[in-house]
Amino acid sequence: MATASLDRPGAKTGYKVIDADTHLTEPHDMWTSRAPASIRDRVPQVKMLDGQRCWVIDGDKSIGTGAHPNSAILKDGGKVRVLDDFLKLQFEDVHTGSSSLKERLQVMDETGIYAQIVYPNILGFGGQAAAKVDADLRLACVKIYNDAVAEMQADSNGRFFPMALLPWWDVDLAIKETERCAAMGLRGININSDPHLVDLGGERLPDLAHEHWYPLWEVCEDMGMPVNFHIGASETSIDWMGQQGWPSLTRDLRSGISGAMLFFNNGKVVANLIYSGLLDRFRNLKFVSVESGIGWVPFMMEALDYQLVEIAEGKGFEKKPSEYFKSNFYACFWFEQGQPAADMMRKVGIDNVLFETDFPHPTGLYPIENLDSRYGDLTHEEKTKVLGGNAAKLYRIDI
Repeated sequence: MATASLDRPGAKTGYKVIDADTHLTEPHDMWTSRAPASIRDRVPQVKMLDGQRCWVIDGDKSIGTGAHPNSAILKDGGKVRVLDDFLKLQFEDVHTGSSSLKERLQVMDETGIYAQIVYPNILGFGGQAAAKVDADLRLACVKIYNDAVAEMQADSNGRFFPMALLPWWDVDLAIKETERCAAMGLRGININSDPHLVDLGGERLPDLAHEHWYPLWEVCEDMGMPVNFHIGASETSIDWMGQQGWPSLTRDLRSGISGAMLFFNNGKVVANLIYSGLLDRFRNLKFVSVESGIGWVPFMMEALDYQLVEIAEGKGFEKKPSEYFKSNFYACFWFEQGQPAADMMRKVGIDNVLFETDFPHPTGLYPIENLDSRYGDLTHEEKTKVLGGNAAKLYRIDI
């Protein structure tokens, strides 16, 4: 079942809205059109595998069974809200704004969005799918993606801002790619949230609090490149339909529970970063919890403050754990609305909240209706910050 068109009168707003989490449906030729001939048959591409259309890497490894476009928005602007119908969609069925910059900008104009922050699909929200192949091919795939989205950003006239994928399996390469992407104009990095849980041919990396990563954090801090953790940014954290819902529930209900529980997985990442003491060394490093909602943040911060005193007496940092969220973290909201949302934003911190839609994913906030009146008694100044001002400052976007 689909909704009506995205072009609705209630979508318009007087605010410069920056959508802090959207996704690109990667065109089928994104990698093959840019790869050198020596690896063109190995980079991600869509072809038949075992009788089924798939995204394939290295010739025979599926990284997207069914070659699903990861978009729930149809060509006419309608939205699919039934899981089984969504899973049947193909690239040809969905809105061209999912994959094409020109049509994406048209959708943004129709729905009152000034600029978008953009994340990938095919290589994983944190680039984790690249671990399926050898290091040289991994690096080539990441760099081709970054080159492609940098071109789109340059062509967008300051409205389309993809976050850079990193070769996270090699910190020296990650630093070089961060610097290269910054030179191309990209405004932040997107990284695997659990590299220490990935088996790279019998070797494992340390977790993100280890000094192994200090040189990367130093570069990100110095260059003003926010570190973005999208939900499901590792093979261990992503679980669309598997372990969270009880077996007696239908698949769509299990998927709903799993999707909601992914939000809390980002709380784990935030908590570990705070308790690591990392932010006493990198005081100006900024982290973003993407597509996680905001309701869990006050509870988590209160719990971290309490637990540190009651269970880890003698351990301490320059600030209370909850104070690090105020100085170093952002979280994204979209489905929360009304006076409860306004109250929650103030508890989280008005300066720490970003607005998102997750376009064109199925739980995304499309169509957008009555954006000006969704958020209770937020003042004009508060709305200006959460709907765009905070993101503009963080990602250096001219509004």
